[in-house]
Amino acid sequence: MAIWRETVQSEPVKRTEPTELARVSPIHERKENPTKNRHESVVSAGLTIEGKITGEGDVRIAGNFKGDIQIKGDLSIEKSAHVGAQIGANSVSIEGTLEGNVVAHSQVKLLESAELNGDIKAATLIVAAGSKVRGNVEIGGIDAEAAKVPTIRPVEKAKSAPSV
Repeated sequence: MAIWRETVQSEPVKRTEPTELARVSPIHERKENPTKNRHESVVSAGLTIEGKITGEGDVRIAGNFKGDIQIKGDLSIEKSAHVGAQIGANSVSIEGTLEGNVVAHSQVKLLESAELNGDIKAATLIVAAGSKVRGNVEIGGIDAEAAKVPTIRPVEKAKSAPSV
């Protein structure tokens, strides 16, 4: 079995004994990662943040977050994350725990360790075996009006009938 090795040298290797020339594959330039030029904000593991996140870039959460997330980029919730938020984003990938509603223009991915307690509204949904979801799901085209995160109204207590 032959093992081929890429070399950076442009000059041929001189050998004293006759051997078969080794194949050298050309070195290809690396293609730029399309997400390399995008900005990403990270909430690291061990951090707890409460508030509102808005903007154009991507967000990755590995810690704890409570509040509202409205971004035009992508949101990634890591396996160690615990998030309680209303979310509006281009796409959302969930590995950790999320309590809140999600509206995604593109897609929502629920990976095998994902736990979601809330509603999903997205163009597409990818669900891995082992993920847990409790809520309503609406899949299909998302227009500008539907992309707004629905407001959650508290459940009104039933009025009791007047006693006679």
